[in-house]
Amino acid sequence: MRHFLSLIVLAILISCQKKAEEKSCPIEQKKESKFKMYEMSEMSLLMEQMFADNMRLKTRIMSGEAVGKFPEHFNKIHQAQMTDPGENDDFFQEQADAYLTAQHLIYDDSAQAKKHFNAGVDACIQCHEAKCTGPIDRIKKLYIP
Repeated sequence: MRHFLSLIVLAILISCQKKAEEKSCPIEQKKESKFKMYEMSEMSLLMEQMFADNMRLKTRIMSGEAVGKFPEHFNKIHQAQMTDPGENDDFFQEQADAYLTAQHLIYDDSAQAKKHFNAGVDACIQCHEAKCTGPIDRIKKLYIP
C-alpha cells in the first residue's frame, strides 16, 4: 500500500512538473506570426489620389466653380506598377484611355463638365467590373446626380 501511495504521489509530481514546464515558457511555444505590412502598389496610390482629386472636382462642378487644369499625374495610369503586373493588359489600357479622354473633356468642354465627369466614372466602373471589383461602391459615390 505504501508503494502504491508513493507511485501516485510520484505520478502527480511528474504531471505537475510537465505542466509547470509548459506554462513557464510560453514564448517558445508560440508560433511565429508571418505578419506583413500591406504596401500599396504605385497604381493603388495613383487611384487613391485620382479619387481624392475627383471628389474635389465633383464639388467644384456641382457648385458651378471653375474646374481648373487637368491634373497631369493622371497620365501615369498607363505605366504605374500594379499589384499584379499581369492586370496591365490591353483591356486595362483601353479603359485607361477612355477614362483619360473623359477627364480631358471635363477641362476642354467645361460647359458639359458633369456629362464628361460621369463618363469618366463610368470608365472606372467598367474597368473595375472586369479587374478589381472591390472599390466599385466607393467609385459610384463620385457620380454627379
